Amino acid sequence: MIQQGSRVLELGCGQDSCTAVLAAVVGSSGHVDAVDPAPGNYGAPFTLEQAQSHISASEVGDRITWHRAEPEQFLLDAASRQETWDVAALAHCIWYFSSAETLTNTMRALKGRVRSVCIAEYALHATEQAAVPHVLAALARGMLEAHKESSQANIRTPLSPNAIRQIIETSGWRVESKTTAVPAKGLLDGYWEVEMIRRDEFLEEIRNTVRDQRMQNSAVFSKRCYDCCRKRTVRREGVHDGRLGCVLLRNVAG
Repeated sequence: MIQQGSRVLELGCGQDSCTAVLAAVVGSSGHVDAVDPAPGNYGAPFTLEQAQSHISASEVGDRITWHRAEPEQFLLDAASRQETWDVAALAHCIWYFSSAETLTNTMRALKGRVRSVCIAEYALHATEQAAVPHVLAALARGMLEAHKESSQANIRTPLSPNAIRQIIETSGWRVESKTTAVPAKGLLDGYWEVEMIRRDEFLEEIRNTVRDQRMQNSAVFSKRCYDCCRKRTVRREGVHDGRLGCVLLRNVAG
């Protein structure tokens, strides 16, 4: 779908592992605009600024322009300039969004700016036992972050593939194709997320954030379920993620 010479808009580029691949795909005649609101010192073991500097110094660096901006605001500014791209890419960034409404607004803002959109996000479904703790950790984290007025957590809105599809279709797009893939065991995203949930600080955060006792109990129960599964299934080298949903969308005429 992404051809050589394409102009690609990547929203939520993070530390740019997907950006480098996109830049390689579009070739020397194409270009990638990579957008992320995170500060330059965000991330570990390499910060956003370090990752971007490294890629900028590579052979694909001159094909990329970095933008420190909120995706919604960036798209509003692009509309005022009548700027367009061939493809927009959202690779593992939807769970970072503050709400489902943010995804709705983003998809609507993309109308008229791009011809098609590629989305990749975790499917919130474990294909094997070792992935169950990551799914439970994502749900527990999402439940907690929903009670905060603002959040910097990696997981804020853990939408399922069906929820994402419903949002994008009501925003005037249609799903052209969809596929799933299971990440390799070396991917440590799941390990990092479950390690943050297993700490006692997570329970303390629930008590300090969630005022309704019944909701507190629900969040604590989610953590206990996670703890139970983790004792049976989790090793550092064995924790990996559930199915990765990849969705290709195309603009709806009219």
